Amino acid sequence: MTDDGLDEIFRTATRLRISAFLSGCDEAEFRAVQDYCDLSPSALSKNISALEEAGYVSVRKGHVGRTPKTWLALTDSGRAALAGHLAALQAIADTAAQHARKG
Repeated sequence: MTDDGLDEIFRTATRLRISAFLSGCDEAEFRAVQDYCDLSPSALSKNISALEEAGYVSVRKGHVGRTPKTWLALTDSGRAALAGHLAALQAIADTAAQHARKG
């Protein structure tokens, strides 16, 4: 986390978008996240790995019938980190709006 409250893991819009999507559900199937974020499987996998390494996303693998599936979920620490990052972004936007009104 930087001094201004921004979390470096969310420095890419892709990771922010993935986390925001996952914040709206208990867990989501890999393909649903891929479709929503308009990512290739490899791009999503790379970003999920970074989020998982940070402890922000959990990955569960299993099968539906004979088909392998992967489910993704935002962890409690991921939810807290996302909320803190969004609050920091809102503070930046509020400061910019205040300066715009003055000038």
